[in-house]
Amino acid sequence: MNKVYAVVVAAGKGTRMNLNVSKQFVNINGKPLLYYTLDRFCKNDNIDGIVLVTLEDKIDYCIDKIIKKYNISKIIDVVSGGSSRQESVYKGLKALPKDCETVLIHDAARPFINDKIIDDGIKYSKIHGACTCGVKPKDTIKLKGNKGFSLNTPNRDELFMVQTPQCFNYDLILDCHEKLKVDKFDVTDDTMIVEKYNNPVYLYEGSYSNIKITTPEDLVIAEKILNNLK
Repeated sequence: MNKVYAVVVAAGKGTRMNLNVSKQFVNINGKPLLYYTLDRFCKNDNIDGIVLVTLEDKIDYCIDKIIKKYNISKIIDVVSGGSSRQESVYKGLKALPKDCETVLIHDAARPFINDKIIDDGIKYSKIHGACTCGVKPKDTIKLKGNKGFSLNTPNRDELFMVQTPQCFNYDLILDCHEKLKVDKFDVTDDTMIVEKYNNPVYLYEGSYSNIKITTPEDLVIAEKILNNLK
């Protein structure tokens, strides 16, 4: 027991990119976006292994063109995703070894995760059972009504823009996912699932560089971040 694993979710189609390839396979500085994400987890000393969840027709590509080509040595399994993100995560969780105590669930489209965020996630999940990184919004946020008018302006100091990884005690998150399969309600991330079943989620500091590549404009930002890291 006491092992720490990462589930990297790369099963989305990324339709907002308006490209003929899923965003996780778009090249940034000559390498697929997914490579950078896997490489960050692979090089972290506290990660014992990685399960990659991807599109069924991309499994061989991931193995041959990314994992083997770039020697991503900590990959323990590559599994096909489901029809929704929560189903994909569940399949990733089920693929983890029995000695898993802590699991970090991460979006493949966030390639700029760093060691501090990973290590803090492991630390706080061991203390609290569930945690996620994120940042305070830089902009003022409005609550918009159905007719298009502002309803109110929340206090920015009380708002938190959630990122990944989202980190959990393995038994806790697996149990919540299995309950979700019975109860069937919509979620946008895994913290919503544990909150649904009355489990607290600790929020810790992420990074404004830990962006999610979603639109073509994000690729321009990603290239600049990579160049600054050199």
